Order: sequence, then structure tokens, then C-alpha cells
Amino acid sequence: MREVPAWPGPFDPNALPDDLLRAERPYVVRGGFAHWPVVQAARQSDEALARYLMGMYNGVHVGLFQLEPQERGRVFYADDGLTRFNFNRYSATLDQVLTGLLGVAAVPEPPALYVGSTTVEAVLPGFMEANGLGLGARDALVSLWLGNRTRIAAHYDLPDNLAVVAAGRRRFTVFPPEQIKNLYVGPLDPTPAGQPISLVDFAAPDFDRYPRFAQALAAGEVVELDPGDALFIPSMWFHHVEGLAPVNLLINAWWRQTPEYVDSPLSTLRLALMTLRDLPEKEKRIWRHHLDHFVFNDDPHTWDHIPATARGLLGPIDETLSRQARTQLLNQLKR
Repeated sequence: MREVPAWPGPFDPNALPDDLLRAERPYVVRGGFAHWPVVQAARQSDEALARYLMGMYNGVHVGLFQLEPQERGRVFYADDGLTRFNFNRYSATLDQVLTGLLGVAAVPEPPALYVGSTTVEAVLPGFMEANGLGLGARDALVSLWLGNRTRIAAHYDLPDNLAVVAAGRRRFTVFPPEQIKNLYVGPLDPTPAGQPISLVDFAAPDFDRYPRFAQALAAGEVVELDPGDALFIPSMWFHHVEGLAPVNLLINAWWRQTPEYVDSPLSTLRLALMTLRDLPEKEKRIWRHHLDHFVFNDDPHTWDHIPATARGLLGPIDETLSRQARTQLLNQLKR
């Protein structure tokens, strides 16, 4: 596969370039965060990393996934019916997690331990002051991902994503959004961690069962990141993530390009499945035209024939109008 390209422009870790954070494709920044104190600690040893984290830890419990060794780190479903998962969930302290990771670090086929999507400041107050991301005014959710050799199935996220490897090594395999049909995405519910995932095992793809996955591979890109390296992943790009070391720590930031009051398009997807998918074909053709006209039309003069004061949702949407529309929609759904 092709490798994810390196960011070609200037880079200041204290003020990340807007061109990077608005890019339409992934980019790698090699060593962009090598100055982080957590990266320096991780480069000394896994034990030094643990001491650094524990020096900031406030005792709040974290969610822990544990997989048996035979799962080989793949966080996935436990049955062909896709109704159960192959891991157990626990509540643990960070020192318990770190002790567990260090304790099985030398085991050839250890159980997989995985702490995912945990808000950094909720468990490590002061971490971001010492290890800054330079996102400026962006209202970002910053999370940590800690574990050993785990494999997270290809999935997408609605926000833009900047992922920084703080310890260990990770391999990312990324695909543009239009590859959704070739990745054999599973159900919307239930999912292992919130988003629908590709059902293909990237370590042993079954091309008889998933023949179009070959086309996805042809369109995909891969990169392996060391401590201090970062990867920008635009909204809705699929990414498969593998931890390659006995102890891996990833810090990521999610943010959206739209104000907080703008609802998630993923809600639209669910509502469209309920209201549009099973219409007669002639009606679906009509609604394709309607959506193109009302939603995907970028012509600024489309609504010139309507007075600005009467445009409602057809004009600029602010927080007040958004709340009014949400209330109206909720009332309609309750009928």
C-alpha cells in the first residue's frame, strides 16, 4: 500500500497550521511532538512513562477492555450474529492498568489490555499544559488511548482528528470515505465502541467473503508512527489502528469545523434510514432531487426569491434557529 504522505508545509507545534487542520486528506508530521515531556519519558523506558503518568494521576477510574490471548488483540464481535463482543469491560485505576501492562510486557502472547477514549484532563489534570497541542481557539476533546498490542477495526469519526503517538508504536491504515462500500461495514448497533466498524480482519482478510476489500486496499494508505509523530485524519476518513509495542499511548484531539449547536449528520443518517430508504423507487428519486436542492446546493442565489426575513432554515442558521428547529423535530418524532 502507499504510505500516508508527510505534511509538506511549515509546522509549529505551538500553533498548528490551519492548512493542515483543514486538509481534505491525511498527513503525517514526523517528530512534530518529540519535545513533549511524556514522549521524553516514554523514550527512556515503559517504567519511566508509567512514573510520569502516575505523577499527574488523580485517582479517577478508567474503562478497561480485556481480551483473551487467543483474540490476538482484535477488539471485535464474539459471534457471527454480531450481538456480543469478544472482550470484558472493567472499571480500573490507572495504576492497575499500568501494572498490568508492565506485568505482561514480556509475555509472547499476552491478554490484550486497552483503555480507549478517556478524556485526558479527567484523569491527568495538568497533562495538556505540559504537553500542548497548539490547536488555538478550537474547542477540542482531547483523549488518551493506552494499551498493548491491540487492533481496532477500521471505522470513521465525525470530527477531524489529530492523533499523536506519545509512547510505543502504532500503525494506521486509512481509507477515503467513498471506500465505505468496499470495507464491509457492520451494523450501526451494537458496535464495540460507538461507531460502526469494518468486519474484515486486516491481519487475515477473507477475500472470498469480502471480495471488494481488494479495491479498498488499492485506495488505502498506511503509516507507522513512533513517539512524537502525529497523524491528521479528516472527518469521516476510515482508519484501522494497531498497537505494535507492549505499551502504547496515543493522545488525540477531536474537533468539528462547525459550531457546537450544529447537530450531528449521523442523526440524519439514522432518520433517513427510517424515513427514506424503504420508499418506492419513484419517491426516492424525488427525494434525491429535494436533498440536492435543499441541502447540497451551494448556489448562493437559490433563495433570492424569498425575503431574507422569511427564509428560516433556508437562510443562515444560528443557535436560536437551530434550537427551534430541534424542538420542532423532536415534537414531530413524538407523534
